[in-house]
Amino acid sequence: MKFTVIGERINTSRIAVRDAVAARDAAYIVEDVKRQEAAGAAYIDVNAGARLGHETEDMEWLLATIQSAVSVPVCLDSPDPRLLELAFALVSREPLVNSISLERERYEAMLPFLKGKECGVIALCMDDTGLPQSSDQVVERAISLAGALEGIGVPRDKIHIDPLIQPIGTDATKGYMALEAVRGINQQLPGIRTTCGLSNISFGLPQRKFINQAFLALLMGAGLTGAIIDPLDDRMMATVKTVDMLFGRDEYCADFLSAVRAGQIV
Repeated sequence: MKFTVIGERINTSRIAVRDAVAARDAAYIVEDVKRQEAAGAAYIDVNAGARLGHETEDMEWLLATIQSAVSVPVCLDSPDPRLLELAFALVSREPLVNSISLERERYEAMLPFLKGKECGVIALCMDDTGLPQSSDQVVERAISLAGALEGIGVPRDKIHIDPLIQPIGTDATKGYMALEAVRGINQQLPGIRTTCGLSNISFGLPQRKFINQAFLALLMGAGLTGAIIDPLDDRMMATVKTVDMLFGRDEYCADFLSAVRAGQIV
C-alpha cells in the first residue's frame, strides 16, 4: 500500500484561501487543487471553518469547485456533524471524514453520524483529559477508537488513526513517543491505517521544513501509512516517493523515476 497523502492546502485559516473563498475566486482554488493532485495527493482536505457564519455556504461552494476540477476524493474536515451531513450529501466519491475523537461531546455526536456511511475516518487519539502523554496511552486510545468504529460497521482498513504529533521544541521526547506509538498501533491493530498532522513536530523551531522531512522518513519507517501535508512541498513529496520506493511499494521505481523526469525530485 502506497503512502496516502492528504493535501492540506484548502483551509480557510490560510489567508490566501480565505480571500479566494470570500471572493468566490474559483480559478485560484482550481489551480491549487489541480497542482495538489498532480503532485501526488490522494485526497484534498477541505476545511471551511475559519469564516465564522459562512462555513456552510463556503463548504458547499468549495466542494462544487474542487470536485469539478480533480479526480481524487475529498477529506471533509470539520468537527460539526451537521455540516458534515450536508457535505457528505454533496460528495461524488467516497470521502475521508476528519475527525472523531474520544472527547465525549465529539464522540457522542460523531459516532451516530458515521454509522452506515461509506467513508474513511480519521480518528484522533484525544480524550477529555487532553493530549496523550505516552506512547502506551496513544495505543490504548487507538484501540478504543478502532473498537467503537468497527462496532458501527467501519472496516478496519478505512480507519486512519492519528496519534497526535506534539511539538518537540517543548519536550524532546515527543518525536520518539510518536514513533513508538505508530509501531504500537500497527502491532495491536494489524491492518489499520495511520495518519497525522506532521508539521506539529517542528512548531516554534527554525528550519521547519527540514525537521518535517526527516521526521516523515522516520515515521514511514515506523509504519505510518499517510499524512496531512502540503503536496506542493517538493522536498516532502520527494521523501514520500523515495521511501515508498525503498519499501518496495514502487514497482520498477516507476513513480520515483517519473518524479525525477518531471523535475519534482532534484
